[in-house]
Amino acid sequence: MASSSALIHFFLLSIATFSISCSSLPHQPKSQPYSFKLPIKKDPLTNLYYASVGIGTPQHNMDLVVDLGGPSLWYDCNSRYNSSSYRPVSCQSKKCPQDAGCTGCSGPFKPGCSNDTCGHNILNSLAKYIFSGDLGDDVFHMPNLKVPHFLSGCTASDSFTGDAVVLEGLPKGSDGIIGLARTELTLPAQLSSAYKLPRRFSLCLPSSTNKGYGDMLVGAQDVSKVLKTIPLIVNPVSTAPVFTTGDASYEYFIDVKSIKIDGKVVNIKPSLLSIDKKGNGGTKITTMSPFTELHSSVYKPFLRQFVKQAASRKMKRVSPVPPFEACYDSSSINRSGVPSIDLELQGGVTWTIHETNLMVTTRHNVVCLGFVDGGKEPKKSSVKTSIVIGGHQLEDNLLVFDLVSSKLSFSSSLLFQNTSCSRF
Repeated sequence: MASSSALIHFFLLSIATFSISCSSLPHQPKSQPYSFKLPIKKDPLTNLYYASVGIGTPQHNMDLVVDLGGPSLWYDCNSRYNSSSYRPVSCQSKKCPQDAGCTGCSGPFKPGCSNDTCGHNILNSLAKYIFSGDLGDDVFHMPNLKVPHFLSGCTASDSFTGDAVVLEGLPKGSDGIIGLARTELTLPAQLSSAYKLPRRFSLCLPSSTNKGYGDMLVGAQDVSKVLKTIPLIVNPVSTAPVFTTGDASYEYFIDVKSIKIDGKVVNIKPSLLSIDKKGNGGTKITTMSPFTELHSSVYKPFLRQFVKQAASRKMKRVSPVPPFEACYDSSSINRSGVPSIDLELQGGVTWTIHETNLMVTTRHNVVCLGFVDGGKEPKKSSVKTSIVIGGHQLEDNLLVFDLVSSKLSFSSSLLFQNTSCSRF
């Protein structure tokens, strides 16, 4: 029987070759579905991930930040942006969600300024506010692909002043966000619908800011027999900073049963790992937090046990480097490496977080545990998630989100398979 490493190598090679050769075709082949591939880069200052796409006629090239929990694709249609193919979605259109408001504008017609237009909430989880925008229909461009009638949010940043900054926290030069959540207005959902692809996408985040790309693949092949697979669970209460109540979350949650450090279970209250009726607790995956954030009641025992196990390995602790508390002299880490961390998941599946995803190089000869204290109280949402798995812990891990079966398949670090997301 082929080894897991060989199967993963075959999967990576087959989907990369298949998507590149087929996505260059102008029309969908009748004989078989295919995939679309979008390169992803990492910003060195914010540690966020972005992709370069085009919108409109003429094509306006934009860098949009990848938000795994974002409900839509939106961009800044400021005074410098215009498109002859842009069509605002009217309030009466079937494309306009029932709970959307209706917007108007007194200025000359342009993207972001029209009357009787379907309103669209512009969500940037790093900003202080939720912004109003318009829902528009325009041409969307990605490598080897031109998608007509793509729906996206449009808002003009030059209309906001003071503390209201729609692009707050995003990398310099970025123009908006590509949302990948469980909604009908995300990029995977619209591509899957337009080209009759499986409601499935993969994400492979790069660890390097200057050596190659990672990838997002829409319509990825079924990998349930190649990678580890677990159910995605739904938080019954939205964790997004929205004004509506009673909605289920469209973000991605998994069921973590326990955390082990060097095989020893961390003493965490079971109630923190499950989601209560108010939506508190549980574990979600995000690309908008550079590092994993733990509720203080989870972080404190987690940190204590890691420090204890690191001491048993004779790792030399040094002064903290904010926001990290557990920092070490890298020269004191021997061949046995750092303490191992395992997430014990639903169905007895284990997600091992290897050293490259655990430690962060902060300065010369100093590495720190890349987990941070997320506090006790919610920051912007009305609910508090106990574990928010961030970007650093996901880098060079192949993640496949199957929205039909509501399952997540994952590889753990590809570096142990002699490959990486940059070689995807």
